[in-house]
Amino acid sequence: MTQRDYVEKDYYKTLGVSKDADQSEISRVYRKLAREHHPDANPDDPDAEQRFKEISEAYSVLSDPEKRKEYDQVRNLVDSGAFRGGGPGPGGAGPFGAGGGFRGAETFDLSDLLGDLFGEGAGAGGSPFGAGGSTRSRGRARTQRGTDVETELTLSFEDAMAGVTTTLRVAGPAPCSTCHGSGSRPGTSPQVCGTCGGQGLITRDQGMFGFSEPCPSCGGSGRQITDPCSTCSGSGRETRTRDIRARIPAGVKDGARIRLKGKGAPGGGGGEPGDLYVTVHVAEHEFFDRRGDNLVVHLPVTMTEAALGTKVRVPTLDGAVTVKVPAGTQPGRTLRVRGRGAPKSGGAYGDLLVVVDVVVPRKLSRTQKKMLEEFGATEQADELRAHLDAAVAAREEAH
Repeated sequence: MTQRDYVEKDYYKTLGVSKDADQSEISRVYRKLAREHHPDANPDDPDAEQRFKEISEAYSVLSDPEKRKEYDQVRNLVDSGAFRGGGPGPGGAGPFGAGGGFRGAETFDLSDLLGDLFGEGAGAGGSPFGAGGSTRSRGRARTQRGTDVETELTLSFEDAMAGVTTTLRVAGPAPCSTCHGSGSRPGTSPQVCGTCGGQGLITRDQGMFGFSEPCPSCGGSGRQITDPCSTCSGSGRETRTRDIRARIPAGVKDGARIRLKGKGAPGGGGGEPGDLYVTVHVAEHEFFDRRGDNLVVHLPVTMTEAALGTKVRVPTLDGAVTVKVPAGTQPGRTLRVRGRGAPKSGGAYGDLLVVVDVVVPRKLSRTQKKMLEEFGATEQADELRAHLDAAVAAREEAH
């Protein structure tokens, strides 16, 4: 933000709060607006990003007590008419008495009020406009952080569980392969801008106060390229495909979004690069399902095994384990094998959940059918359904 922003922008109106709103109200309103106007929540609205930036800018000032105090002072001057025209002598129409202007002052520079906030001091000789009193270079060269880049990666279930180092092929802006991002022809270097002295900003006297603005000669970068690179025409960037090595941690979940710092698009004017965000897709497994940090496997057993109990070998991520199925196990019962699930952060593991599926045979031999009929004759099925039979009888009697 610049000094001009403090004069021209009403941050209270942007957030929709009163000037005497406390910090808790400002924070609460900001969180609500940020959720509503975040670009990710409005993918079809091209103006959402600009609204989100304006809301964030307003909050960055009003949430900081010192910045808010400085801002309120400037806004009070604006609202009082302190920046209206009129000479310093008698007869003017300004707000500071009959003189109409700032008493005893030819000009007023907002940096006198906001110097600490913007990191800008007075010019040479103690004058707010330097030795010449009209135009001076100030601040630092304007750098621009590179944009973030998105890509996707699909992993097998085994690789996602074990972790893998892989190569991502990312197409998009990248540092120029000829000049390595300098923008100058190899063997030469960018020169310090002669207009702003490498600062990237100049401040101009515009009547009663000064405004900082990007240097028109270098565009705010603080440097000038006199012999541009033939590949990127001086931009320091080109569009190409990059191979980026990435370490995917063990246990990554389907849909996880991994940030690779500094692997995005290159910055401008010497600014830092953006980040690369990798959305991971994990393929389904033949028999494992995932439930949080636990793995689930379904274990089919026969009716006899469920009734009498048995021991069965089941697979895990690294080998097999023997699971004891207790006698009388009911369909759907879950048996837990601790520490044989998915990897967790810190080196721990989730559990393996073994879901017992009792399989009823679809076809029986004559011998099997006869044996089951004999067994069925000994079962007390009526007792199992006694409560249901009672309910049926009661309904029939009522009708």
